[in-house]
Amino acid sequence: MTNIFSFTSGTLPILVTIPHAGDRLAPGMDERMTPRGRRLPDTDWYMEHLYAFALSKGIGILRANFSRYVVDLNRGRDDAALYAGRPSTGLVPLLGFDGQPIYLEGQEPDAAEIAERTERYWKPYHDAVQAELNRLKEQFGWAILWDAHSICSEIPRLFEGRLPDLNFGTNSGQSCAPALAETIMARAETLPSYTHVRDGRFKGGYTTRHYGQPASDIHAIQLEIAQSTYLASERDPWPINLQTAAHLSTAIEQLLDAATDWRPASKF
Repeated sequence: MTNIFSFTSGTLPILVTIPHAGDRLAPGMDERMTPRGRRLPDTDWYMEHLYAFALSKGIGILRANFSRYVVDLNRGRDDAALYAGRPSTGLVPLLGFDGQPIYLEGQEPDAAEIAERTERYWKPYHDAVQAELNRLKEQFGWAILWDAHSICSEIPRLFEGRLPDLNFGTNSGQSCAPALAETIMARAETLPSYTHVRDGRFKGGYTTRHYGQPASDIHAIQLEIAQSTYLASERDPWPINLQTAAHLSTAIEQLLDAATDWRPASKF
């Protein structure tokens, strides 16, 4: 299947991955889903709009086309929990973030279907991520993976209270060089319109944790954006606010500029 993701390579040593913006479903899946599930409420809405500047700057983008409800590309294929003591949203989710069922009763995928989806959708995406990071490292000597996400700012089932606007994840400092994280945090400090935190509620998912190998000159950072920063409403149908989205896009561009201007100390 060739339409699993959309990919445009860049000319800078950075790759933006967007695993949760897709809205396609596996064949026959929609008729097995609840009405709420079919609305795909846990989608990372309008990410292409927020990152529209990237390609013109030479930053590559790999964007998944299928919904996270088909298979969650930011979970390991072993479905290991990311956060101890918190509800796990799953490699192939059965519940939405709000705890409501995605499937009609008795229509949930079984182990064989989960394995098939993982092979059909998860594996090609991650093969492409790895291949591009390998290419960038071979060409430049290092690579940066920027895993782009957004989420409703308040989800009581998953976290307490309200999220900061910009949530940076570096797997508690393990997925990228400290100097890179500090460079990005310093740039975030210059964005007074937005609150931010590093390794707070979100420390990075499978993508950040798996690919971030700073000792091997591959650095990974996750940015989880509170959707209140760019949606007119965080409720269905999740309309975008073009004015606040444009302002946010400019802020993200500044953060990525900081990342692309950075160099590992050994490369100066």
